[in-house]
Amino acid sequence: MDVRQLWEELCALPHRGSATAQEALAAAKLKAYLERPRLAAEGQEISGHPVEVQPFKAPRSYGPELILISLLLALGGGLGLWWLALLGTYGFWAHFSGWWVPWRSWFDRYPSQNLLTQTGQGRKTLVLMAHYDTAKTFFLYHPRQVQFFRRNFLANAAFATVLPFGALLPWVSQVLGLYFLVQAALLTLRELREPYVNGANDNATGVAVAVGLFEELAQNPLPDFRVILALTGSEEVGAKGAEYLARSGRIPPDALVLNIDNVGKGALFYAIGEGMLVYHTYRGALCEQAFALPGARPLEYRLAFFDTRPLVARGIPCLTLIRLENGLPPNWHWPTDQAEGVDWSQVEETLECARSLVRQLA
Repeated sequence: MDVRQLWEELCALPHRGSATAQEALAAAKLKAYLERPRLAAEGQEISGHPVEVQPFKAPRSYGPELILISLLLALGGGLGLWWLALLGTYGFWAHFSGWWVPWRSWFDRYPSQNLLTQTGQGRKTLVLMAHYDTAKTFFLYHPRQVQFFRRNFLANAAFATVLPFGALLPWVSQVLGLYFLVQAALLTLRELREPYVNGANDNATGVAVAVGLFEELAQNPLPDFRVILALTGSEEVGAKGAEYLARSGRIPPDALVLNIDNVGKGALFYAIGEGMLVYHTYRGALCEQAFALPGARPLEYRLAFFDTRPLVARGIPCLTLIRLENGLPPNWHWPTDQAEGVDWSQVEETLECARSLVRQLA
């Protein structure tokens, strides 16, 4: 089986929803693929790559926490309680920035897992990372609405930020409180009605590139580098797998992290930083080498977050490869994110770019 067949197996699942049984099934398929015996160049059979499973707890959707935050804002505004509104404001900023919140254990209740394996030896560490879970859809991701996603988010962020001050003016606080009550209702409908997407592009393509590159580096090692493959769970609900990985201490502070996300269609970009609210600039050798990538363009990614968010926040050098159409991942978080929406030749081109990028490190 090659990485295209692995990608097809992942796409054959109805979804890989964060912290669901389908995500666990996808993890089992990935583990079996990596640990399978394979043929060396000389023709003899050699053992596969032992996989470490990192279990952790995560939510199955980001909706419940955002419902709580919206209700805090709605009650704080409706009742004119500035301190309650301020708690909601902090919760909003914390949710989209990866900060600690006191209610985290209420939502991180379901089993998820990261898969780690490594090859090579050396003083330096290269991490190839991709998340394998998929998200629930929402009306904001509809093809006619998704172009306004960033604008809608910034409006919500502005309203949430000013609401504690607006609580001093009754009519302002009540209008904003009603607004967030509507947001809570819409999110509740999402939780009750909307399905998980298949995720052929987001992010089965990223998994295929990361795995393919890892296997190449296992056959032809990168001098003086230990290479870790990190396939993370529950990215779509707050980069929970990457957060656990960062806290586990398995990634050295001076490691170079190459993250692959949504690379099945569109123009190729390399993110030079990310942040929906708090922006983090990428740095390090991968970032420096990326400027020479033919056909790839730099990108300040503010649309959403990557799995790199908890790593770059700790000062670990990161880079993300992504493909976009009109500034958006094609079929982003929508039921049309199916295998037929992926151009496999562009997945192969991304693998070639990633290969060129890491080979320059030598």
